[in-house]
Amino acid sequence: MNKELIQHLIKEINIMASKEIKIMEVCGTHTQIISKLGIRSVLSPNIKLLSGPGCPVCVTDEKYIDTAIEMLSKYDVVIATFGDLLRLKGTKNCLLDEKSKGKNVIIVYSPMDLIKMAEDNKKRKIIFLGVGFETTAPIIALTIRAAFEKELNNLFFLTSIKLMSPILHYILKQPESQIQGFICPGHVASIKGSNYFKFIVEDYNIPAAVCGFEALDILGGVHYLVKQISNNKNRGFKNMYKRCVKPEGNPTANQLIEEVFQVSHGEWRGIGQVENSFLIIKKKYENLDAEKNFEVNIERQSYITKCACSDILLGNKTPRECQLFDRICNPLSPYGPCMVSTEGACAIAYQYREEVYNV
Repeated sequence: MNKELIQHLIKEINIMASKEIKIMEVCGTHTQIISKLGIRSVLSPNIKLLSGPGCPVCVTDEKYIDTAIEMLSKYDVVIATFGDLLRLKGTKNCLLDEKSKGKNVIIVYSPMDLIKMAEDNKKRKIIFLGVGFETTAPIIALTIRAAFEKELNNLFFLTSIKLMSPILHYILKQPESQIQGFICPGHVASIKGSNYFKFIVEDYNIPAAVCGFEALDILGGVHYLVKQISNNKNRGFKNMYKRCVKPEGNPTANQLIEEVFQVSHGEWRGIGQVENSFLIIKKKYENLDAEKNFEVNIERQSYITKCACSDILLGNKTPRECQLFDRICNPLSPYGPCMVSTEGACAIAYQYREEVYNV
């Protein structure tokens, strides 16, 4: 770590920040690193680092959880999922509640592990809950294709895979949006390429930078954005994670995504429907699509919560501006999705409660 360079960047950022500047990051890992390293506490109070909808669990719709629970209740199936999704509530219950009742819910660390599991347990029907962004789409697509090629008839996929570009368009089109710069997610960019995020400056004249996950990466990104924002004439875009991110991304991963999935509309928790923001399973692989093979009838219900997760996901508020934060809402008793996942803005803010949030 180059301490002198870091100190120099911090000093220059704080000198340039003569007025309030709001910068959004849209990656759960960035959210964690910013708080873990106490980056807010060394920057000027004028720099507002806000967390956007970069946590896949936080934006998973209630109906998706309700559908998984209904499949678990109605059919003799095993639900396989990543750990963070267990505690995310639908309109009433979460999968952990169902597991405590004796329902068959298991945690997996890689979707590919399900191939052998399905082969070794051919009498058991397994439904994998595949959630995420472009980052996890390739491994889920690879698993679907492998199950298809092996002609497995007992492995199914209930997916909720979202795209980052449409939700950023959605945020930037909001009349109340005050975001002046974006730290773009390095993980997504490693798949889609840095060019995937150029629309932020080209369409909205707002500077953006693709950043990695070290202190120098993030501070370098903040320095670049603050300099761009302070100079009213110039707005730029920069790939500051070239060691891992190419302009065109990963062609193999993108080809795999295009082979298995197609773009569709979908619901984002706390936000609503966003056009062309979902990846759904193509017709060729529909025999592996859980929604096409397990009939359930889920009525759309209103989900009422007093927490501010919706505003937090859109960058309108920080976790500490929620009236429930650290009072009655905490990771052991979460009221909203942002307090459930380890990548959720509220859970991270709670874990690092001593960090200055510049509210």
